[in-house]
Amino acid sequence: MSVQILVGCDPEVFVKQNGLFKSAHGLIKGDKKNPQPVRNGAVQVDGMALEFNIDPAATEQQFIHSVQDVFAQMCAMVPGYEVVAVPVAEFSPEYMKQQPKEALELGCDPDFNAWSNGRANDKPDGDRPFRTASGHVHIGWTKDVTAESADHINRCHLVVRQLDFFLGLPSLMYDQDVKRRSMYGKAGCYRPKTYGVEYRTLSNRWLSSEKLMGWVFRTTQTAVQEVMAGNTLEEKFGDIQHIINDSDVKAAEKIIKAAGLEVPNA
Repeated sequence: MSVQILVGCDPEVFVKQNGLFKSAHGLIKGDKKNPQPVRNGAVQVDGMALEFNIDPAATEQQFIHSVQDVFAQMCAMVPGYEVVAVPVAEFSPEYMKQQPKEALELGCDPDFNAWSNGRANDKPDGDRPFRTASGHVHIGWTKDVTAESADHINRCHLVVRQLDFFLGLPSLMYDQDVKRRSMYGKAGCYRPKTYGVEYRTLSNRWLSSEKLMGWVFRTTQTAVQEVMAGNTLEEKFGDIQHIINDSDVKAAEKIIKAAGLEVPNA
């Protein structure tokens, strides 16, 4: 019996005004605890960035439409600002000091490393004069499980390590940023969910084209289906987290070619 796999996301983006990055704090309604519902998803402020999420999608067309629709609604909420999907926004130390405490706070909930048996990742240094934006992918294959149960955590680890092959390695082909990964987005980064898992390695760079959006959906579906069928690339290639963490494009290309993985066409 096949399992339906749903794919969602909650990317973060920045705002600019007159060519300069500005804090998005207070620009729209909605926060982490109470996102503002919109058609096909929700929006919120996340520190100095904006964030949106979409309803879980069962098809590539639905995924792309929801991402574009919610993003467009959010942009309309901030007239006078340019909304940009880039992994890093630089702010001067003086500008950072002007921000309220809640705007400077980084995520308080830990995330974990699927390559290290679920070890919690270190909390980033929030005093650095820049902020990063992610393109987290949410994958659902179950419902209302105990997120911390051993069986579910083990399944999450398999799925996340597989996604590092299918999404993480190819992302090095279109996303050359390394600064974000000094704070967030190392290989194997995840949070368990009652419906599945949140894969937290990708930046928001895949928002830059419809082709990349479609690739994220298709590749996620394929990766998880292979895990469900008992096929994992780590059995053949082993631990690849150093390749992603070091942005080793040449090593990534070798595995991508050997495994026959889809390379995203931006």
